[in-house]
Amino acid sequence: MKNLLINTAKRSGIINAGALESYFAERNGDTRRVDEILLSAPDFTEDAVLRLFAEAIGMDYISEIHAANVPREFIESVPATYAQHHYLIGILQNEEDAEVTVILSRPLDTSMLDNVSKMLGAPVKSALATRTAITAAIDIAYEQKNTVIEEVAEEVDNQNLDQLIDEVAGSDDLLDVVNRPPVIRLVNDILFRALQLRTSDIHIHPYETKIQIRYRIDGILYDTLSLNRNVLPLIISRIKVMAGMDIAERRMPQDGRTSVRLGQREIDLRVSTVPTSYGERSVLRILDKSTGVMGLNELGLCNEDMATFDRMINCSHGVMFVTGPTGSGKSTTLYACLKRIDSTQKNVMTIEDPIEYQLDGISQMQVAAKKGMTFINALRHVLRQDPDVIMVGEVRDRETASMAIQSSLTGHLVFSTLHTNDAAGAVSRLLDFDVEPYLVSSSLIGVLAQRLVRKICPDCKQPYYPKEHELREIGLGQLPEDLTLYMGSGCSKCFETGYRGRTGVYELMTMTEDIRDLVYKRQSAGVIKRTAIEGGMRTLRMDGAQKVLQGETTIAEVLRVTQSDMA
Repeated sequence: MKNLLINTAKRSGIINAGALESYFAERNGDTRRVDEILLSAPDFTEDAVLRLFAEAIGMDYISEIHAANVPREFIESVPATYAQHHYLIGILQNEEDAEVTVILSRPLDTSMLDNVSKMLGAPVKSALATRTAITAAIDIAYEQKNTVIEEVAEEVDNQNLDQLIDEVAGSDDLLDVVNRPPVIRLVNDILFRALQLRTSDIHIHPYETKIQIRYRIDGILYDTLSLNRNVLPLIISRIKVMAGMDIAERRMPQDGRTSVRLGQREIDLRVSTVPTSYGERSVLRILDKSTGVMGLNELGLCNEDMATFDRMINCSHGVMFVTGPTGSGKSTTLYACLKRIDSTQKNVMTIEDPIEYQLDGISQMQVAAKKGMTFINALRHVLRQDPDVIMVGEVRDRETASMAIQSSLTGHLVFSTLHTNDAAGAVSRLLDFDVEPYLVSSSLIGVLAQRLVRKICPDCKQPYYPKEHELREIGLGQLPEDLTLYMGSGCSKCFETGYRGRTGVYELMTMTEDIRDLVYKRQSAGVIKRTAIEGGMRTLRMDGAQKVLQGETTIAEVLRVTQSDMA
């Protein structure tokens, strides 16, 4: 079998044949099955290994399993726990197919096929898919949530706190749900569904008679699940134990963080709980480490702004601010900037609250206000570490603003964020912090304001003909006859919204001599903005309009996140 796989790798190129041969040679004494050896290899992805086996032994490889294709007889004959434990699911590949295809995650596990065949009382075929794809199909096909919720609700009344702590303690794989207590399976199910739907935040919102689970997908909140009111203490307690919070404290707000696994993916969770009139409310921010840090060219900057911004982040000294409301992608932009800078030649340090992603070659500090490690204190110590580039997570007060600007004047390149509506507003905010105008005008390199807009779903994209008042409102005149705008009609892949994924719209203000003069004279943000536009600055709405013309987003979406440029 090993030789067959090596020859298949040479022929197909699915996996590097030399690396595969070396890996087998290093584990010559391993007595496990070949598929088990390869699926545990850190150098090869599960997807690549399964594709290699499928090619080698003539099996189908299925990248996406539709739960609608799982036949009723399979659900009735094969218990959900058996399917979960062995990572298998049965489908009918087409309407005429009378024989069930059993999809496995272990290519050589033929005993499972025999067992399922006996359960169904009929012969079966086999195919391959990843554990994540199989588990997602099982989760939907068996509709686990209803039975889990019922089990949890029944246990609420007869379970004391000590039993609960013993039951909900511990961190585990979200896919490992077999023989888990119902409360753990319920919370895992909520997290798992959130990850399936590309959720950034999970809201657990208690009401008088129910609990509403809400997912923020592409910046919009959706009600996805309603639970019995009695389940709330169990869910909140499980989340608190996972995040290392005080399970007995229910009258004070708490913050915590934890990590969970989804197969091979590592997911960070930032957790916040607050007391409300109907019980504790919790919000979980999801940070998927497997997605990595985006590059500067992936953010959605137009070519001109990209070239200008690239020059700015390679300056030897000065201050660069990224502005926008919470959830507008400021941290992602800052990480992209740091990733662009060559950390092998420069000493790059960050001060963050919290550290969202670990960056290679960069020293990152976590703010801890309770221990006296505030942004300003951390910045004082960082300046003694001979830095070339400093990233300050956020400028919140006068001291931090002054220190950041002073740092830039002494030869450091400083990146930070501000909460302002547009690029020109950053200047007014700094002046509000009592930073002297001459310091702002001499140290500030530029300001990048940004928002996130949802992208049109590529699977349900269709032509759209806007009304005149829509074009007028977004600043577009008569469209050329050969230009077509698009919108999404809604499909299962985009949660019936017509949108999938997000991109940024940007407003990059560079500090020209005219703008420096206006800052020195303490002119208003409106005057500064008008001067910047006259100098060629593209505003948030202008950039959004350009993305509408390019077919990336819709007029409604740009109008939702940007304000009119009228002064």
